[in-house]
Amino acid sequence: MPPSKKGAVKHAIYRQVRTAIITSQMKPGERLAIEQLKADFGTSVTPIRDALQMLGQEGLLTIKPRSGYYVTRVTLKELTDMLDLRAILEVAAVELAAANISPSEIMRLENVHAGYTTDTDEAYWRYTEENRNFHFLVAWASRNQELARQVGHLHDRLARFMIMLHSGQEMAAIHQRLIARLKTRDIQGARATLKKELAASKDAILDHIIQTEADTWHLNPERTGNKN
Repeated sequence: MPPSKKGAVKHAIYRQVRTAIITSQMKPGERLAIEQLKADFGTSVTPIRDALQMLGQEGLLTIKPRSGYYVTRVTLKELTDMLDLRAILEVAAVELAAANISPSEIMRLENVHAGYTTDTDEAYWRYTEENRNFHFLVAWASRNQELARQVGHLHDRLARFMIMLHSGQEMAAIHQRLIARLKTRDIQGARATLKKELAASKDAILDHIIQTEADTWHLNPERTGNKN
């Protein structure tokens, strides 16, 4: 198989499995069957393993040597820690971005913002991806590439929770206000606008979990390290 085709197969597997995890078609702790994936995609094991490794790097899969690939479990403590870390990183990023962002970067943010739609279930998936891109671009404009990478990685880990928000219209309005603050290099205004979004996102995610999934969550991990 030509390298380009192998890459296309890998990314198709990656996207389909990632979508299944984020939309809860695959549940935390569920083991992925390599043989079933081979049959589903009509391919060899190599692009499958490559795709699953990518998902492991994003924190969506836990890879156990001599055991297999599992959808990563997250405790309520781990989730709240990630949401709090997101606030720390993104507030720092937006303050730097407000001082450093270029006109071309503003244009890229506006292009991402223009794509928001909330009419269908597919739109919720699209919103999650576009929201990730938006916040990554803000962090990239901070001129601290490591900070931007950490923000992007955190959004990857939080993707299956961000999709719970179902609030594209509200968040899109906040993003529009944030773009306006960044255009005028209003550091305090950008900070306040972002903090409002982050607080609303955290509250919405935790409320959703309490109302619909409380029985399946643990308050605190009874484990060490990254064991599943």
